Amino acid sequence: MQQSTAVIRSRRVVLPDGERPADVLIRDGRIEQIAAHGSLLAGDAQLAELIDLGNTALLPGLVDTHVHVNEPGRTEWEGFATATRAAAAGGVTTIIDMPLNSIPPTTTVAGLEIKRKIAEGQAWVDLGFWGGAVPGNTGDLEGLHRAGVFGFKSFLAPSGVDEFPHVEQADLEAALTEQARIGALAIIHAEDPAVLDAAPHTPGVHYRDFLASRPDDAEAAAVARLLDTARRTGARVHILHVSSAAVLPLLAQARADGVQVTAETCPHYLTLAAEEVPDGDTAFKCCPPIRDESNRDLLWAALAAGEFIGIVSDHSPSTPDVKLLKEYGGNGDFLAAWGGIASLQLGLPAIWTEARRRGHALSDVVRWMSEGPASLVGLTGTKGAIAVGCDADLVAFDPDAEFAVDPHGLHHRNPVTPYAGKTLTGSVTTTWLRGRVVDVHAAPFGRQILSNR
Repeated sequence: MQQSTAVIRSRRVVLPDGERPADVLIRDGRIEQIAAHGSLLAGDAQLAELIDLGNTALLPGLVDTHVHVNEPGRTEWEGFATATRAAAAGGVTTIIDMPLNSIPPTTTVAGLEIKRKIAEGQAWVDLGFWGGAVPGNTGDLEGLHRAGVFGFKSFLAPSGVDEFPHVEQADLEAALTEQARIGALAIIHAEDPAVLDAAPHTPGVHYRDFLASRPDDAEAAAVARLLDTARRTGARVHILHVSSAAVLPLLAQARADGVQVTAETCPHYLTLAAEEVPDGDTAFKCCPPIRDESNRDLLWAALAAGEFIGIVSDHSPSTPDVKLLKEYGGNGDFLAAWGGIASLQLGLPAIWTEARRRGHALSDVVRWMSEGPASLVGLTGTKGAIAVGCDADLVAFDPDAEFAVDPHGLHHRNPVTPYAGKTLTGSVTTTWLRGRVVDVHAAPFGRQILSNR
């Protein structure tokens, strides 16, 4: 049973206005008061529990709006139980599930209801759903919107799964026009198929060959076309998993022109680089790809300047055989392997390791990984901040602890990650969901949440 009242105390509480010592009073799952450090509980018998974290930081739970759970249909790749355990262990307290890689995809209300029914009772964190906009389902969008999806994902290039086809220009026009009418957010995988088709496609173990098959121009051309369509339709659009700094000037100009556009990037684009990818190690394959160090520096500069609304995982795991990993008997062919990074549990320490090296503070990480994603999906005031009235979704985080990544110690279903063997800084010690400690070995109590837009 949920305790009615508790205080969590830390000398490093990361609040919307900065980091400071504080006491956080929780009542019935919400944050009721933020008080001076050490000022609560003294002589008050109604306060049932005091948790003193000392110098361990207290952060708001992360909000990850880009997670491929894959259940039903490809549950051997991932599932609600395993994905949400990994999320909780990594300090993520809210995830929004992507509409593809599951069968059926979330492109109809019936598909959404199937997914909701299967997810019920399996989630260790709170859980929402994206819908999908694909050729031929424009008439389904309003029903999905009313049913509470947080927006609609489309691919401008092939998605990798047949049941979720990409949109041609006429489909995109129709989808964005309808989404503008109903007030929904369009989230877009932006790579241009004509540019991809013209690029060299060389099979083999060399990462440089795979990188050449997904050039910067593919992202830039797709974003330019999308922004032009958004100008005409008035749709609100969000660019998913930006890997190439070549799109940044396009976004800046579109915003100056009044286009409603936001963008995200991912931990792997900010912490990994093409130069360090070993030949044949397809755990590093994703689309769009991890690019070079100079591009990574430009993404960090854009992040610091506020050009990205947030950092999200794009957790897209699969079984080791589909990744063609050599240690599992595969041939390490980058061109043929499944493209997806598994890192849901590691995003916070991966980003903190690199952010601290570059002179950023924990408050920056919270803005990028909690506040920003929450604002993208309309959850400001409920999720993503330690603020009065918000859900008491909290994370105790030791910013100085170091650990070596053991894939077999992670909670997502298959032990594959490009961070294997890397030493990261920062460890999640406790995660609270609505004021309750999340124990991934006990019964889950995550809730399904709906868009209020």
